[in-house]
Amino acid sequence: MKPSVIPEFFARLKQAMPEPETELEYDNVYQLLVAVVLSAQATDVGVNRATTPLFKIVKTPQQMLALGERKLIGFIKTIGLFRTKAKNVIGLSKLLVDTHGGEVPHTHEELQALPGVGRKTANVVMNVAFGEATIAVDTHIFRVGNRTGLAPGKNPLEVELKLLKRVPEEYRLHAHHWLILHGRYTCKARKPECPRCVVSDLCTFKAKTVAL
Repeated sequence: MKPSVIPEFFARLKQAMPEPETELEYDNVYQLLVAVVLSAQATDVGVNRATTPLFKIVKTPQQMLALGERKLIGFIKTIGLFRTKAKNVIGLSKLLVDTHGGEVPHTHEELQALPGVGRKTANVVMNVAFGEATIAVDTHIFRVGNRTGLAPGKNPLEVELKLLKRVPEEYRLHAHHWLILHGRYTCKARKPECPRCVVSDLCTFKAKTVAL
């Protein structure tokens, strides 16, 4: 994709989705962190189904520790890798209480020091909770970045660094959500819906689908 068309690319996504938001449901920053950790290799719909009853009784890391790992598993057992995730959620909750006064830290370094929190999760929390212009590259954004020619890369970090370099500053704050939602609902993995795509003519994907 030519750099000259990238502003138009995001202008169209913005017009289609003026106020993009995460589809994970939460009431505070701690719940957001837990939801993002649980969402690894899982759908937002599946995570929300599990966390809706959980978040009615657990709103703080202290309450999570009081709940305990065994009961937490009962809430999240429908989510993939639930045992590992339960262990990580309890671990990060303990670290938040012991080291951060029960508050979610505001830096990448401190976030990534928490159990189960990698670069992608830290970027999501920094963007959604703290308004930082980060871009968390998941499978959808990795696909869109490569397929459209917007930010080709062999791994998520390469795509992220290219996006941070190429996305105009005025669009950087919401770029993460525009791209993930575009990948989730339009630029789908198996059959992208090119005929209704608002940026189809800017995209360099050669195998575009056609209307039936």
